[in-house]
This record gives sequence, C-alpha cells and structure tokens, in this order.
Amino acid sequence: MAARRIGFCLVEGYAMMSTAAAMEPLRAANLFSDRPLYEILPLSVAGGPVRSSLPAAIETRSLEAAGSDFDMVFVVAGGEPLRIRDRALYAWLRRMDRLGVTLGGISGGSAVLARAGLMDNRRFTVHWHHLDELRAMSDGFALERRLYVIDRDRYTCAGGTAPLDMMHAMISAEHGAGFARRISDWFIQTEIRVAEAPQQASIAARYGPLPRAVSEALELMESHIADPLELGQIAALVGLSPRQLQRQFAGAVGMSVIRAYRDIRLGTARELLLTSRIRIGEIAQMTGFATQAAFSEAYRQRYDEAPRQARDARL
Repeated sequence: MAARRIGFCLVEGYAMMSTAAAMEPLRAANLFSDRPLYEILPLSVAGGPVRSSLPAAIETRSLEAAGSDFDMVFVVAGGEPLRIRDRALYAWLRRMDRLGVTLGGISGGSAVLARAGLMDNRRFTVHWHHLDELRAMSDGFALERRLYVIDRDRYTCAGGTAPLDMMHAMISAEHGAGFARRISDWFIQTEIRVAEAPQQASIAARYGPLPRAVSEALELMESHIADPLELGQIAALVGLSPRQLQRQFAGAVGMSVIRAYRDIRLGTARELLLTSRIRIGEIAQMTGFATQAAFSEAYRQRYDEAPRQARDARL
C-alpha cells in the first residue's frame, strides 16, 4: 500500500510550533512502521523558503510544481489569515476540493479555507484569536470553540499543540489506538486531549476512571461525528473483539457502545441547532444521519422534542 501523500501549504508567518506538531507525528509513524505510511510535502504558492513566526524558514515546493496527487492538504497560517487575498492559493485549494482531496486547516489555516468558500456545511474550529471575526463574517459557519474538529473531509484544529491531538485521532482511526499511543509516548504526550477539550472536561473527568479501551473508543467516537464508525471498526482500532468492547463499555459507562455514540452525535446536533442557522437537513448530515427523518426521530427520542421545536425556542 502506498504512503498517504500529505501536503502542508505554508502561509508566510505560519507558526513553527503548530507546523512541527502536525508533521512530527507523521514522521514518527513512518519511523515505527515497517513501511512508509505518510509522505510529507511542505508547499507554498511560489515555492522556496517560507518564513515562519520564528527566525527560521522551511523549504517548500510550489503549488504549480506539486501537482494534484494528494490524499490530504493542510493550510497552516498565523498572523492575520482573514486578510489574505491570494487568488492563486484559493483557486488551487478549490481545485483540490473538486478532485476529492481532504482539506485541513491548522491555527489560522481554517480561516483561509473559510475565506475560500470551502467550509460551508462543515463543522470546524480555528485559533480562538480569529473566532469572533469569523463569526462576524457569516452566521452560517458551523464554528466550534474546540481543540480540533474532524468533519468528513475537513480536519481543523486550533493551532499551538492541538495538531498533536488531531494527528493522534487521525492515526488512531487509520492504524489503531495502540500504534497511535506509541507515537504519543515518543513525544512524551502523556495526556491525549479530546476534541472538546477547550469547552469540556476530559473524558476521565466526565465519565470517571475508565478501562483503556473504553476511553480510546470514546475518543474515536468524539472525533468521528459526521462519518460514524461501525462497532467492529471501533473494536478493532482499540484492540478488542466487539463482544469484549461491549462488555467493558456497559460495565464502565452503563450503556451500549452504539447508544453512547448516538448520544454524542445528538449532543453535537443540539449544539448546532442552538448556536447556528444551518438548515436542519444539513445538521442531520453533519452528525452522521442518513436522512433528516431518521435524525428527527432520534432527536425526539433523546430530547423529547423535535429539532424544529428546539430551534424555534431559541429564536
């Protein structure tokens, strides 16, 4: 299997810490694997060295020379990303989107994607410094004040050390929680923060002491809202059989894996209903429901009211 080709498009003044926190886990994954898992390509519009927030630069390949054969592309930006008016960058990112390339934003990179019109109907986050300005641009943005958000083909995080946690979630989903934990240990990342870390307590604080596999399963659920994993996938990724996971989960949390997963997704849907103007059908899609009718029925069972009632009560 070929290594996944991941581009990091660096905007002048990008934060070196955020960039390293995103790239280093992928380098470590290659180190711990018996084959290359990720090909890391630093990019920029013009190519050549691009200065960071420190007196240092990373050598990059130009977008024109890089071609279009990517599995994922992250935009890394700092400073004032909403002031960027680079038509060539926007056009290239839109082309990647049309080709089905997964896009991500790190720190202010999410704002660049939003300005390019690539975050519509996607949950996302950005560095807190840019939150208010982005919200003022459009009340249609599904902005969340979270550490990172993975919504289908969009991966965004708040910058700083948050990329470490987002990459842990990505590597866990692709290669298993045990493999991802080896990488976290390598970087002495003794606590893996969940996506909701800025707004909510950790999983341990919310649920109490948990078996390792149950905690890892909850982390996977909270980072896969729009594209729910199946029970068998979750069990395999945490290193248990479905029956073993169900037994541990019921004993620790008091409900089934699927019930807990649905409650997590419905909680995200409720937050979107109460804090945005996104259409209910789109919220259903963003939280992993096949149809609006299925979402409405599940929501009514969970909250004893229809989604429309919840939104109307807010207005």
